[in-house]
Amino acid sequence: MARKKITVVGAGRVGESTAALLAEKEVGDVVVVDVVPNMPQGKTLDLMEARPVYKTDVNIVGSNGYDETKNSDVIVITSGMPRKPGMSREDLLTTNVKIVQSVTDNVAKRSPNAIIIVVANPVDGMTYVSYKVSKFPRERVMGMAGVLDSARFRTFIAMELNVSVEDVSAFVIGVHGDEMVPSVRYTNVAGIPVSELIPKEKLDAIVARTRKAGGEIVNLLGFSAYYAPAASAVQMVEAILKDKKKILPAITLCNGEFGLKDVFMGVPVKLGEKGIEKIFEIKMSDEEAAALKKSAEAVNRQKNEIDGLKLL
Repeated sequence: MARKKITVVGAGRVGESTAALLAEKEVGDVVVVDVVPNMPQGKTLDLMEARPVYKTDVNIVGSNGYDETKNSDVIVITSGMPRKPGMSREDLLTTNVKIVQSVTDNVAKRSPNAIIIVVANPVDGMTYVSYKVSKFPRERVMGMAGVLDSARFRTFIAMELNVSVEDVSAFVIGVHGDEMVPSVRYTNVAGIPVSELIPKEKLDAIVARTRKAGGEIVNLLGFSAYYAPAASAVQMVEAILKDKKKILPAITLCNGEFGLKDVFMGVPVKLGEKGIEKIFEIKMSDEEAAALKKSAEAVNRQKNEIDGLKLL
């Protein structure tokens, strides 16, 4: 049986880390595209030479064009200007709209049945761009943020309690930004509600750190995180290509769900071979519903700014 084909657009830190994890996990053959001459070719050759150590036989190809991406099953868009210290995700918007628009147009023409996962920031807005340009159904265009934000939330809880991250179950919904909504009420450690294990003051501090986690890394490194974003994107790719029916938070088009209309943001979904197979409308407290509405307003500001550029 032919292996699945995954295209990763962008050979920067997130893209190369995504390609390496996909190859190591033997999820499928990988094509890495980047405009910089020789860079994707060099990085993928390096990955090919790691295969005997990984004990994997997938093919990994680098290209400066899009023809090699033809008939991809999943496309991960990581290309775009990264964050630097002092920059918000929104500061990247104008430049990255043009990049994601061009990338989506090129990959959608060559892989009309693919599922697109957008990683480029600001990811809620860029998912909207990719959806508009590809004209794919909403089930096949999604953004990666909730998995990453949830991983960060789980990490900070595990660090606080000195327990295995595997025992921490949590998810973060809403915009990928300061108005994200870490759901304390649905967070537990081995089934025990986290509110019974961590005092409210400390839990509030963890929620605040989760919202600022990306900026924390940018301030330390001078550039955006890449290991955790790549791992998060790969988890989504695996869920789709292995038809795992995995419940994860992902950015999708809400058309009535949670009382939201024409809004792209993170909500709990079921990921399988068809992409987003179900959106889970969880019950929310008044406080959570208000926070989610504020999150939607932040997304709509991105969307309005994108529409104002009149590029789509």
